[in-house]
Parts: sequence; structure tokens; C-alpha cells
Amino acid sequence: MVLNQADNGTLIAQASGGGSWQLLSYSCPINPINAALLRTGKILFLAGSGNNPNNVNEPKGAAVLNLTNGTFTRPTTPLDGAGSPIDFFCCGHSFLSDGRLMCVGGNDQYDPFVGLPVALIFNPSNDQWVKESNQPDGARWYPTVITMGDGRIVTMSGIDETGAQLDNYPEHYSSATGWKYFSGAEQNWQYPTSRFPMYLHLFLMQNGKLFYSGACFQSTDQFTIGQAGAYILTLPANYQGQITETPVNGLTAREYLNQAASVLLPPAQDQKVMMIGGGNGYYGQTTNRVNIIDLKVSSPAYTVGPSLNFARMHHNAVLLPNRTVFVCNGGAMGEDVNQGTRTPEIYNPATNTWTTAAAAQKTRLYHALAILLPDGKVLTTGGNPERGTEDKSIELYSPAYMSQTRPTISSAPTSATYGNTITVGTSQARDIKWVHLIKPMATTHGLDTEQRLVDLPIASRTSSSLSVTITNNRNIAPPGHYMLFICNNNNVPSQAKWIQMT
Repeated sequence: MVLNQADNGTLIAQASGGGSWQLLSYSCPINPINAALLRTGKILFLAGSGNNPNNVNEPKGAAVLNLTNGTFTRPTTPLDGAGSPIDFFCCGHSFLSDGRLMCVGGNDQYDPFVGLPVALIFNPSNDQWVKESNQPDGARWYPTVITMGDGRIVTMSGIDETGAQLDNYPEHYSSATGWKYFSGAEQNWQYPTSRFPMYLHLFLMQNGKLFYSGACFQSTDQFTIGQAGAYILTLPANYQGQITETPVNGLTAREYLNQAASVLLPPAQDQKVMMIGGGNGYYGQTTNRVNIIDLKVSSPAYTVGPSLNFARMHHNAVLLPNRTVFVCNGGAMGEDVNQGTRTPEIYNPATNTWTTAAAAQKTRLYHALAILLPDGKVLTTGGNPERGTEDKSIELYSPAYMSQTRPTISSAPTSATYGNTITVGTSQARDIKWVHLIKPMATTHGLDTEQRLVDLPIASRTSSSLSVTITNNRNIAPPGHYMLFICNNNNVPSQAKWIQMT
């Protein structure tokens, strides 16, 4: 069977690859640059001014999609001190433990870009913004934001209020204390303007440290960060003092860090991170390099993994509920649409192999997005290879398991506490292989500090229920909302139920 190039709402199948695609009949009303899956199942898209200086006063720079009925709502953006809408274009974000999304930074001006000292919170309960009462000290554009095991937010990197340098002083936030600087600067990321590493790919480790994978956004060819390219960051006690940086070796093709993808491989307890592809500049060439690191060993170092079938940058990596990694979007040469890659590939950690999947209808490069949905599909959108060229179309990828007989969850708690057991009801209990949590994604530019798959070991089972154990390590599963999945012995997952870790 060949690819059927239907226009709207038609499944696209390909015999040589797995799964199928559906191009939806409607598009996003804004340039989708950031996306987050909310605990309500809706999808929040962010643009702010959306890479268009004519839109700096856009009063509604976000859109919330209800996939159930295909409708969008447009929340009103909070105002700055001068009464203008805050431009959260290219902010960073991560989830608070109550399910609200913390968005940090934004854009104060174009050409040159200048960061904003701002924090906004999106509330999925009413789909509205609030301006955090306590604002960060540092202005940031293209920052990284990550939620820690104690629920605190940490942000670092990003262009400052002058537009001339990085804000090298990380900050941390809690609802009790507001925003506070760490007392010391980052040492390895102080470079001339054109060489700033932004949107650093950070992962929370099981010991509370942060791992910087080496992937980032930067616009200069032949660029490496420090001597190693990747670091383990040790935060000071009580978030007071300076972050200690320990270089990690073994990362290959270190000149190809720009717009790479990296992901914490499933399950999170294995503490393995995969570095995938990347380019040597905004318009540069790409690599099919794959490196994997085991963070549990005493001296972690990257080792070479199986190469991608297609060299790519601007791509996205999504954890699927069958414990594989879905990589889509991107291309072989910067913003060259003619060298875009529509064929996704799927990595199976159990076999350490890549397989190709059915080709998408759209080529998506810079500002491409992909997020996992609670039913197990993947939503893709975006593509903004140059200012004024925007792809707002939306596609849904259905992995092969969507057409198979799937297990079902008949009952599950809506919340769970660390170290305890919960009961999951299912009539297929005897045939269930895995139970796990997946953190909903909040992504932009291939960066996602949120997504992780946490194994819930099966302690016992009956014919209609499973007793599973919740980790007692809050760094393995930071507090917040998760999607609960079960998978049968054929690695076919159920649809998800929402559960909050408290």
C-alpha cells in the first residue's frame, strides 16, 4: 500500500511502516510554539507574539484545544506594568504539583531579542492565566524550567534584560518563599552572545541532582559547551549557594548539539538518558548520532547507541505507553524544507533498535511540536522555518497498538502517596505485564523537562485487580498529575486514567 495523501480527517496508512496518521480538518488559531498537556486532557498552545513583531500586543497569545469536540478557547493574557499584554514568546515552563503550569520568561523586544523577568501561571481548572504575585529577578528568553522532587521550581539560562548575555544565575521558586536567586553563577555557560546555549535539556536524577544532556538551542556552527558538552549539576543544600558542575564524558559529535532531542528512557528507575541527533547551527547540517548514558553508575559516561535512520534536527522525542520512544519531525539540513523528514522512527530499549513508522503528511522543522495524549496517540503540529511562514495544521499519529485489542482500566484512585500501594481494577489483570505512570509533556524546541515514565511494580493480582507499588522517591516521580497506563503481555497499552502524586 502506498501513502494516501488525503487532505482532511483521513487516516493515512503505509504498509512499510507502523501506525497511521490523521490530518485534522481544523488548525491551531495561533502559531503553536509551546504545548502542554493539561490534567483535564486539554492541550495548551502558547505563542505570545509568535515570532512576529507585529503581534507584540496580542491580547490572547495562547489557545486551549478540547480534542473531544475540536474547539479552541483563547484565554486573555495578563498585562505588564504599562498595561500591555505580556509577551511570553519562547518562555520556559514546567508543572506545579497542583497541576497548574508555571511559565517563566518571555520576550521584551525583537531584533535583538531581550528577555523578560516574568512568571505566569496557567490554571487548567478555569483555563485562565494569573500573574504570579512574586516575580523572578532575572529576565530570561529561552530559559529552562524544571520541577524538583520537593515541588520547587528551578529555572536557569535564557537571554537577560540587556539582550547581550545569558542570565547565569539560576533561580528557584516555591509558593512559600517566591523566587530567589542561587548565590553563585553557572561557570561553563558564559560565552559571547552568538554562542549562548539556551533551552538546556535538564533531567531530574533519582538523587536530586540535575543532568544536563548537552542538547540545547544555539545559533552558531561548531559549538560545544565547555570541554565535555554534558554535566551533572549538584544543587546546594536548601537551594542556598552555588550549583556544582561535574563534566560528563563520552558525548560524540559535540558540535551537533543544536535542536537535538534527549529523553529519559523508560522506566525512569533505570536512570538512562538518550541523546538523539542535532545540528551544528540554526541553518547547519545534522547528525544521526545516538548516545546513551547510565546515570546510576559511579562514573557516568555516554556510550554510542544505535544510529537514527535519518539524521535530523528540530525533531521531537515522545515516550509511548508501550515503553518505546517515538521520534518525529525535523530534517537533514537546518530550515531546508526539501530535506525535511516525514518518516518517524521508534526506539525499543528492550532490543536497542530503531524501526521506521508510517510517514506523516506534513514536514515540520523549527518550532515543531509533538505530545503524547491520554488515549496513546501523539499530536503533532507547528513548523516555523522562517518568520512569516507558519504551519498551524494538526496531525494525530496512531501507533500500531491503537488498532489492537487493548486492556482497559475499570477503576483507579485519583491520587496516591509515595511509598504506598494502590489497586487498579481491570478485567485483564492476569494478562497485564506493566503498570506505569507517564508525566504529561510541556514542550518547546524539542525540550521537555517533564516527561518521564515511572514503573509501578505489580505486588499482587487477582482476576480483576492489580496491587501496585508507588515509588517512595519523589525525585523519580516529582509531585503532580500523571497518566496511569497498564500494558498487557503483548505490550499493548490501555487508555490512561489521571492520578495525582502527593
